[in-house]
Amino acid sequence: MKYLLLIHMNPTVFESLSEEEKNVVFAGHDAFQAELTESGELLGFVALADPASSTTVRVRGGAVDATDGPFVEAKEFLAGYYAVDCETPERAVELAAKIPDATFNAIEVRPVMAEAGLEM
Repeated sequence: MKYLLLIHMNPTVFESLSEEEKNVVFAGHDAFQAELTESGELLGFVALADPASSTTVRVRGGAVDATDGPFVEAKEFLAGYYAVDCETPERAVELAAKIPDATFNAIEVRPVMAEAGLEM
C-alpha cells in the first residue's frame, strides 16, 4: 500500500538547532533515501519551499482569485513528503520514525486513497 509521510515543520524549532545538528538532519535524509531506495519502498520525495512563497488559488463563479501566501496561516507548515510503498501501516509508521525531522517536529502518515479505494 502507498503512503505519504508528511513532514510538518515548526521553523522556530529548526532555527534553534546548531549548524552541526542541521547537518545531521540533512545527512539523515540522505541515509533514509538510500535505505528506501535499496528496499524498493521509495516512490519519491519532495522538499517544499517556505510557505511565504505560496500562492492560494480559488475559483468562485468562474473568476480566479489568486492570493499570496499559504491556504492556512499557522506556526507549523508542510515542509515536504516522502511517498513510499510498503506492506503494512505499521511499516509506514516505522519508516516515518526514521525521518530525521521526527526527533524535533512531526511526521504524519497518510494512506494514498487511490490505492485503497474510497472505503477508507
